[in-house]
Amino acid sequence: MRQLYYRLYQFIFRCIAVFLPWRRPERIDSFASLAVLLCDKDVKSALLVTDAGLTALGLHGELLQTLEKAGVQCALYDKTVSNPTIDNIEEALELYKKDNCRAIIALGGGSPLDCAKGVGARVARPRKSITKMRGQLKVLRKMPLFIAIPTTAGTGSETTVAAIITDSATQEKYAINDPALIPHYAVLEPCLTTGLPPFLTACTGMDALCHAVEAYIGQSNTRQTRKDALKATELIFQNLYTAFTDGKNLPARRNMQEAAFLAGAAFTRAYVGNIHAAAHTLGGQYGTPHGLANAVIMPYVLEMYLKMCGEKVCKPLSEMAVAAGIGDSPSHRHDRIGSAKKFIAVIREMNAKMGIPNKISDLHAKDIPLLAGRALREANPLYPVPVIFMRKDMERVYHSLLEDTISNKAML
Repeated sequence: MRQLYYRLYQFIFRCIAVFLPWRRPERIDSFASLAVLLCDKDVKSALLVTDAGLTALGLHGELLQTLEKAGVQCALYDKTVSNPTIDNIEEALELYKKDNCRAIIALGGGSPLDCAKGVGARVARPRKSITKMRGQLKVLRKMPLFIAIPTTAGTGSETTVAAIITDSATQEKYAINDPALIPHYAVLEPCLTTGLPPFLTACTGMDALCHAVEAYIGQSNTRQTRKDALKATELIFQNLYTAFTDGKNLPARRNMQEAAFLAGAAFTRAYVGNIHAAAHTLGGQYGTPHGLANAVIMPYVLEMYLKMCGEKVCKPLSEMAVAAGIGDSPSHRHDRIGSAKKFIAVIREMNAKMGIPNKISDLHAKDIPLLAGRALREANPLYPVPVIFMRKDMERVYHSLLEDTISNKAML
């Protein structure tokens, strides 16, 4: 009965989604073009949201200089933590108000971009707390001019409706989903990603792959999201390992930014699924980096899907295998199952080649009931997953991530 309710909810939301104001951010190719844009819109003061790591590296310096030469002053907020909190948002919001800002610029990975989205939501809804905007369509007001400048190629936050926020008091991590949060513009500059450490390159790249996979195998696809997800998958398999081994390779970096953009566009319309729900709780509870969590969890959940619903998921996975260049288009059911299994196996191989572990070292068995409950609250009823997980299914995912494989098998 519960599963029927979830599917009905998802069907109704798909119908509503047709009428929502979806948009793609307009792309900007340089800081100079951004300065011209802000001047054209008569923006004299903007809030720049980033993190201390990026300011220590000086990645914000050229941006500030370019904008200041154009007469645009920036109020700098660089206290964003790896899993941005409500406190981060409120601190940045005060700076936005104090300096009479008229635009928000986010520079960084998913964390600064999510923090900036939270600030924009609070500006749009000044009488509504972040907690009250949790969930779907709780903003529905025009945001300030919002520009996203990603320094990683993975989160896709520069294209998405979602902001992932952590409640500092409870350590719970949850999403705010609203088309109002989609940035108006995105500056895609591959030079900003060349200094990304190899392991972070790997994790963010696999995060982008996870976005493409969950969007493609879910049940809220459109023709455009399927096209975007397949193209993103092709680009990731062609370029991620090159970007990992040769960080200064600009074509590979540029293609990975394109892949992240496309995968983000796909999942912002088609949504993610149980992989993300499980990963978000690890981030909230232990501070596990989001891309790392998705990369580790992805093959386990995909294998569970194959066992639980077979053909329903092996067909799209086999199509993704073709896009990845690891197989021909299979025509028979048996061949599709083999192709889907090969796709999952190659994901594991990619993780291993780039030093991504297959377990979560911080995970404690005693926390699994709490984590599973939180993940299920995120996933259900919204995420249009191939298989709706119940508590026992989600707990099985977490048990598979435990490092003690002997006790893990005993608990399954």
